[in-house]
Amino acid sequence: MSWDGFVDGLRAAVVWVMDVTSVPIIVYFVLINTSLLVLVVLAYLEFRSQQRRRATALTWQGAGMAPGVSLLVPAYNEEAGIVTAVKSFLTLRYPRHEVVVIDDGSTDATFARMEEAFDLVAVPRELPQEIPVRARTLGVYVPRDGRTRLVVVRKENSGKTEALNLGINAASEPLVAMLDGDSILEPDGLLHVTRPFADDPTRMVATGGAIRPVNGSRVVSGRIVDVEMPRSWLARIQLVEYLRAFLLGRTGWSRLGGLILISGAFGLFRRDVVVEVGGLEPDTIGEDFELVMRIHKKLRDEGRDYAIEFVPEPVSWTEVPVSARILRRQRKRWHRGLWETLWAYRSMLFRPRYGRVGWVALPYYWLFELLAPLLELFGIIVVPLALLLGVINIPFAVLFLVLAYGYAVLVTLAAMVVDEWAFHKHDRWRAIWQTIAASVLENVGYRQATVVWRLEGWWASLRGKKHVWGVMTRTGFDEDAA
Repeated sequence: MSWDGFVDGLRAAVVWVMDVTSVPIIVYFVLINTSLLVLVVLAYLEFRSQQRRRATALTWQGAGMAPGVSLLVPAYNEEAGIVTAVKSFLTLRYPRHEVVVIDDGSTDATFARMEEAFDLVAVPRELPQEIPVRARTLGVYVPRDGRTRLVVVRKENSGKTEALNLGINAASEPLVAMLDGDSILEPDGLLHVTRPFADDPTRMVATGGAIRPVNGSRVVSGRIVDVEMPRSWLARIQLVEYLRAFLLGRTGWSRLGGLILISGAFGLFRRDVVVEVGGLEPDTIGEDFELVMRIHKKLRDEGRDYAIEFVPEPVSWTEVPVSARILRRQRKRWHRGLWETLWAYRSMLFRPRYGRVGWVALPYYWLFELLAPLLELFGIIVVPLALLLGVINIPFAVLFLVLAYGYAVLVTLAAMVVDEWAFHKHDRWRAIWQTIAASVLENVGYRQATVVWRLEGWWASLRGKKHVWGVMTRTGFDEDAA
């Protein structure tokens, strides 16, 4: 076949593909962006109703209703920020809480930094085995002063999930909060996130809190003293993502009664329920998602009345990746965990027993979270190819760009407006304009790259490739955060 014949055949194939798929693709992007906009509106309604309760949010604990909380902090090579994070956890304004750090076989100075900062000494403590842990425990340490409620458990490296399971075994309070070692909580964060347990102690089994990037903000003694925009555009774009997904999106799902994902960076669970379902699944990388789905399935199967809620007020500040290499690893892991969990619980789809979880939330995650990068990659390839071959339908191309990207920018800006109205985290107009710019730049290169990375994670899972809990290089919490 001649080159001209090949080009003519390719041109005909592209024309046929565009004729067949143009309308479904346009409809798909309208649906996905409209659904996000609906979640933003629901989040606004939830924020408005919660504002009426904020006046009493910090007084209820004085009545003796505050349940004890064990903060579980898995740490693997977190020497840059672990001491600052632990100090911030220990000094939270909460009547009864302990911090349990699980050093998952770190090869850097993670333990040495904690040992020096908190004057740790080994204790002969046997941990309960309510949740099986395959890795060997190397030691249990507490501060020499006997007053600081800190427990550090060292274990052989076996991954974040087993580290959390060991932390659950070591926990002594009825609620367990799963946090990242690179996180900083707002001083009143626990007061807010535990409030649903006091309001509805028999039904509430889990709550999640909002997460924001700490990059660029000033941290002193484990506290955010000056909220600033990240200095790199890569981190600024992630701030926009966190705002849309972690704050607005999950608030909307919570109001719908279909919350199925609580981030491992800030989640609070009843310890007895976590033990009852067998702890976190050690052979999955989407341990936070999988645990919430397992709780939903077990309690629904048993016909038990329960509630899982997202609380947007408490904020966990976390350091986001500032290099494309580390961000790629993160997004591959996230999408692989999404696929493996959705596939594991596919039997819950469209089953009356599972209510809104089975009829609304899971279909949404299948269609608009799992398949979205596949459909978007199709558009990224076909539209430029049609343009190159001279067969582009200009009205379709313009409509595709407007609905796939322009509409997405509009949704992000709506999320930003709702966030500023509800929480007003940034005092400078410059930060607002930078957020607007980041919402636009997200669609130029960044979004296309994450599409490829997410599909890489999905493909690695389909091939059965073993996943290893990678290392994220941290800059630490200080005035020079990226």
